[in-house]
Amino acid sequence: MRVIDLSRAGKGNFVARRGKLVQAAWYLVETCVLDNRLLPLSALRVGLLRLFGAKVGEGCRLVHPMRVKAPWNLEMGDNCWIGVDVWIYNQAPVRIGSNVCISQGAFLSAGSHDMRTNMDLHVAPIVIEDGAWVSSKCVVQMGVTIGRSAVVTPLSVVHRSLEAGGVYGGNPCRFIRWRFEESKPPRP
Repeated sequence: MRVIDLSRAGKGNFVARRGKLVQAAWYLVETCVLDNRLLPLSALRVGLLRLFGAKVGEGCRLVHPMRVKAPWNLEMGDNCWIGVDVWIYNQAPVRIGSNVCISQGAFLSAGSHDMRTNMDLHVAPIVIEDGAWVSSKCVVQMGVTIGRSAVVTPLSVVHRSLEAGGVYGGNPCRFIRWRFEESKPPRP
């Protein structure tokens, strides 16, 4: 059985969009403020994310603690809720629409490693459209779009894009039912 030599892994298609000094400064801010249980101020978190390049809409509530790998790769619409212990590991852009809820312990990862060759890092954007709800302890993988008003039930793993208006769950994530009656496609 073959073993991959991890010393040969490269950065793949990852491109750092900020210099090492900015990345180090963000790491300190993330560790001391964003991921700090003693600082409950959502407005402070929003302000610091914006200072480091995130586009965050109005009325967003960011509950502590939380983590964001690269604020310059984060776009968030209006009235979003980000729950306790959410980790946005965004080596590629993560775009979150308006009125989106990302619940406790969710993990959004815009990167992974090529397990078949040399473990190079590969990244792809994540898009979560308006009105979607990613519930507690979900994992959302790179390259995924979660459609408008879709719901992902707790502990699900989203490895492919999900249609608008559906309720999805499981590992792998599968369609369960329509969220709203009007979400159902018309019958022929």
